[in-house]
Amino acid sequence: MQSININERLVESYLELLENLSPNSKLDLIKGLSMSLKVEKENNLHVLKSLGDDFIPEKLAEEVIRDLKTARTFTRKIEEF
Repeated sequence: MQSININERLVESYLELLENLSPNSKLDLIKGLSMSLKVEKENNLHVLKSLGDDFIPEKLAEEVIRDLKTARTFTRKIEEF
């Protein structure tokens, strides 16, 4: 709960600072904030794609499960008493 209050206070303090800006400056600020969100989203997608095909398989879930099950090897030996 406290983080929400801190975030609300930060937003309120930014809004107070921005009250005296001209409309054009406010529009430039909105544009800059929007661009930063787009860049962040593109970076996140790029990071996921850079992890390789193993992270984002193009196979169906059933195929992935079957491949995992067939790749299992059991080395446990059961000893008799």
